[in-house]
Amino acid sequence: MSFAGKYQLESQENFEPFMKAIGVPDELIQKGKDIKSTSEIEVNGNNYKVTVTTGSKALANSFTIGQETELETVTGEKIKAVVRLEGNKLKVSLKGIESVTELVDANTLVNTMTLGSIVYKRISKRV
Repeated sequence: MSFAGKYQLESQENFEPFMKAIGVPDELIQKGKDIKSTSEIEVNGNNYKVTVTTGSKALANSFTIGQETELETVTGEKIKAVVRLEGNKLKVSLKGIESVTELVDANTLVNTMTLGSIVYKRISKRV
């Protein structure tokens, strides 16, 4: 299965506690919690480009599997990290946050971000 495609956010768990824990201001959390974001993933061999559009804000990161790259976080911070591909999972560790993006079937993308005891889960469907 290929990650390539466009996905619409269907549901999420623990959005508010996770965003608070990473330092997103309450005002932005309230604005963002009901917006259905769209994720677009482009794949060319081991090169990936992931663009997440939430309302009028787009966050784009490009990376090559297994090579260190600079990734921009939700808070706008830029962090050097290495994205690994393990089976049908993309894994990366960003400043204490473990992120796993998994294709659970041909049309469902699940992104789980763990920070300490807080697990933030996003489920998106292919559009």
